[in-house]
Amino acid sequence: QVQLVESGGGLVQAGGSLRLSCVASGSIFSINAMGWYRQAPGKQRELVARIISDGSTNYADSVKGRFTISRDNAKNTVYLQMNMLKPDDTAVYYCNALLRRALGPYEIYWGQGTQVTVSS
Repeated sequence: QVQLVESGGGLVQAGGSLRLSCVASGSIFSINAMGWYRQAPGKQRELVARIISDGSTNYADSVKGRFTISRDNAKNTVYLQMNMLKPDDTAVYYCNALLRRALGPYEIYWGQGTQVTVSS
């Protein structure tokens, strides 16, 4: 069984910062990519940032220059440093991983989400 557990969400004023963490645990053989998605009320879930096992990253245009994704492969952990937060960043943030369990195919797993609220 594989679990992704997010932490670090909360309430912050506009212009502030938060750091999200996501730990993947369980019978994991290898992780290809990890990322963060978000879903605001009434909107579709969207990609925020993603990091591949080789360290390459990609970001949504709306967060470029403000958010930074990083990864600790030894700890199966991905981070999202969010600076200069705006009210439009308010959403539930979900961790996502493309990983392979022992002797299995690559599959996508999701965390349960952590709320980020940015007040104006």
